Amino acid sequence: MLAGMEGRDGMRAADADRQETADRLRAALDEGRIDLYEYDERLQRAYGAKTYGELGEVLADLPGPAPAERSALAPRQPGPAGVAPVPVAPASGAPGTGTTGWLLEVWTPWLRVAAILTAIWVLSAVGARELNFYWPVWAIGPWGAVLLIRTANGLAGGEPRHRDERRERRRARRQARRAGER
Repeated sequence: MLAGMEGRDGMRAADADRQETADRLRAALDEGRIDLYEYDERLQRAYGAKTYGELGEVLADLPGPAPAERSALAPRQPGPAGVAPVPVAPASGAPGTGTTGWLLEVWTPWLRVAAILTAIWVLSAVGARELNFYWPVWAIGPWGAVLLIRTANGLAGGEPRHRDERRERRRARRQARRAGER
């Protein structure tokens, strides 16, 4: 066996290991432990890592995942004395959550611009009394192609779930701040 290849650090990492590292980096970014520049740099290193040792270096100075009782996803609500606190469940049925909410968030600006440009095109065609070339395609076509790629990558990477988790953590932090102000 080659020196340095002994133990877990020298073993090859799988795509799932790189994804788990990326998820921990995203959590560190959301918690304010690293800034966006450092997140991007570490993310590139994580996806380029070949071994567990290289992945470990990316996360070396970050704490491990928070225990469930300290997680922002399951804040404890204060209750009457002697009554056990109840974890708050994420508001999964809230408007704008889930895949549909994420898709609306991504595509709504494009749909609005497409509708406005198409209305202008229709009005100009009616005014000219002839059907002209559909020129809005030059603005909404490339943008739509980029959004299709973003949608495919986002759905494959679980972005709707990550977005909902980030929102839930922010909501829990706001509630904790409000409870602390009382």
